[in-house]
Order: sequence, then structure tokens, then C-alpha cells
Amino acid sequence: MNKYELTIIVRPDLEKEALTAEFDQVKELITKFGGTIDKVDEWGKRKLAYEINKVNEGFYNFIEFTADANVPAEIESRIRIKENILRYLIIRQED
Repeated sequence: MNKYELTIIVRPDLEKEALTAEFDQVKELITKFGGTIDKVDEWGKRKLAYEINKVNEGFYNFIEFTADANVPAEIESRIRIKENILRYLIIRQED
């Protein structure tokens, strides 16, 4: 089992219910593929370093999880098609 960190940036124009639904769906993906969530860090709305699709802000969320080596690819393939997620990044943490 490896430790990973998933960073997600979600569109700023979503309402609170839709925003929490997006984050919950991503957390469900992690547990669906056998991962365990260790820590969730919500930063809230922040200014982006550069404009993405004419959007200057986004809601940041960091999820640390433990999973097998094939799980990040499965999660990434599901996140890639979500419209409300502007950017995402999964990194393997050092031991």
C-alpha cells in the first residue's frame, strides 16, 4: 500500500450543496477502489495562479489516502471526465 495526495480544484460558481457533492463523489471513488482516506484538508476559495477556462478562482481540496498502486490511475480516469473539476493532481508521497 502506498500513500498518495490528491489535489482538486473545483469551479467557484457552484453552490454549497453541489460543491460538497463533488468532493464526496471523489472520496467515494477512493473508497470504492479499496483506498482509505487518511486526511482531508479544505482550503476553500483561492485565486488561481493563472486563468483556466476564463476562471480566476477555485475551491481547493487536498485528500491524503492510502491505496494500491493501480488505484490512482482508476481515480484519475473518473475525475478527468467531470465538468466541475478544473484541475487535479495525484502524487505519491515519500515513505
